[in-house]
Amino acid sequence: MAVQHQYNSKNPNLDKDPKFLENYPVPLSPPLPAISKDIELRRAMSASSKSSLFSLCRSDVLFEDEWLIALNKPQGIYCETILASVPSLLNDSSDESVESGTESKKRELHLANRLDRDTSGVILITKSHKVAAKLVKAFTDHKVKKTYIALCVGHAPNWKNITIKSGHGRSKFGAWRVYAARDVGRILPGGSSIKDMETLFEVVSVNGEEGCKDLSELDLVVEEKSVIKCDGNKVEVLVRAYPRSGRTHQIRLHCQYLGISVRGDVKYEGVYEWNGSVYDGHELHAERLSFEHPVTGSSIIIQAPLPLWATKLMSPSCV
Repeated sequence: MAVQHQYNSKNPNLDKDPKFLENYPVPLSPPLPAISKDIELRRAMSASSKSSLFSLCRSDVLFEDEWLIALNKPQGIYCETILASVPSLLNDSSDESVESGTESKKRELHLANRLDRDTSGVILITKSHKVAAKLVKAFTDHKVKKTYIALCVGHAPNWKNITIKSGHGRSKFGAWRVYAARDVGRILPGGSSIKDMETLFEVVSVNGEEGCKDLSELDLVVEEKSVIKCDGNKVEVLVRAYPRSGRTHQIRLHCQYLGISVRGDVKYEGVYEWNGSVYDGHELHAERLSFEHPVTGSSIIIQAPLPLWATKLMSPSCV
């Protein structure tokens, strides 16, 4: 495959040659729906217009010390907008900034994790280059445990817990897609390779009722296209997701493959209109981060309050 990669890089027009493309892995999730283009453009424009007016307040802070600050990111706001708003939250007047050199410290603010524009929840920011490097390594080594909660719409799952393992990569049109687990490591049209992707899902509730504890626990290794078809009797499924890798749109892609796309996630076949309501973003929330503090070594657990859409469908025993 290394020979193929080199040959392709010298001959970029081969990416358009149907015969040559036959040698590439075939994505197992569908292409982006036609409706998603216009809706996503409107959402992006809305988020951009909000950026100039956005500001953080102390109630958004979930954790803070000398080295870190964790915030509860709202839906529909870019991570970069959050980062740009942090300096005003650090209680430094403009005079003090000049005297103490805080401007240089501000430039050392780094996003330790990233959330999609419409994903809400815990976002972690470091206050120095050294701490940033340590946390990047912790994320890369999968030493940071992440918990998400998502409201999905689709068929009622026949499982209580499921671990799904697949490949992940960009198709020839640039969209993120699910690939077979056996294709991990193979080269894609753009020159990148397919990465491994693994997520554990737990059903919290179905239509507001606690998930059945008698259902099975499954392990799914993706090797072919999903055969799950919704017969029209769609239900609301609240799930917790525990990603064991950190791939772009990982939870959203795996929910789509399982036939329970995240509500409002038009990129991955999520419903845009549901029960008379229109959704301006997908309903996915970064609920918790747990990790070893990069400086003190202490155990840190940061948890964001659940959004209203989650609490409405959650019984007290599931909180």
